[in-house]
Amino acid sequence: MNILDKIVKDKRKEVALKKTIIPTSQLEASVLFDRATFSLAAALRASTTGIIAEHKRRSPSKATINQNTNVGQVAMGYKNAGVCGMSVLTDIKYFGGSLEDLLLARACVAMPLLRKEFIIDPYQIIEAKAHGADVILLIAAILSKEEIKTFSELAKSLQLDVLLEVHNEAELHKSLMPSIDMLGVNNRNLKTFEVSLATSKALSRLIPDDFVKVSESGISSVAAIQDLKTYGYQGFLIGENFMKTPNPGKSAEAFITKLK
Repeated sequence: MNILDKIVKDKRKEVALKKTIIPTSQLEASVLFDRATFSLAAALRASTTGIIAEHKRRSPSKATINQNTNVGQVAMGYKNAGVCGMSVLTDIKYFGGSLEDLLLARACVAMPLLRKEFIIDPYQIIEAKAHGADVILLIAAILSKEEIKTFSELAKSLQLDVLLEVHNEAELHKSLMPSIDMLGVNNRNLKTFEVSLATSKALSRLIPDDFVKVSESGISSVAAIQDLKTYGYQGFLIGENFMKTPNPGKSAEAFITKLK
């Protein structure tokens, strides 16, 4: 069993347990549930830099990245740096994140927030909205075409943007539908954790221009972004590069200044 299969197996147990404790009616009663959302897709289209900065304490490939951060301070640092949006990891077991991180980020900044999670149930989409998310991530590798359609249409009914993540051509072909806003190409193979920007380049020509193209993982230089822009990418998700430093916000600011 590879790491992705393990994560999904654990996630199914986690969500099943949560559903017995907190009903969707309680989530829908959240004070954040009816708030107007910010569009990450619109922010990326209007931006010349396209940075989506991530809050990530650890990952299966890098045991510890940064366990000493205050998510609110990181969010404000990213906002001041001029990022288009922030990705917040909410998986506890493998990434050290939580829904509390999403709530705290929401309390601190008025900008698009992506709930970075392994979504395998509609419950998690309602949960995302109730905790202040503006965008959800759907991972094609763990979902059927029917699930992608159902989940993305639910998200759109809740005024949430949808970032659909693919790793190869087969995943891309099953994911092209009107309820998707952004097509993200993950340069990291979720089964081996190897990273290659060639993945983004190879798949770019197959993504219609209706979708905002986002390149994810392994982006650590301004040169890499300038290169990817020639392939039509407008969004660049960067986590580890900022998070491994003592001040992720300042690192993002320096990076964006160079990019400009």
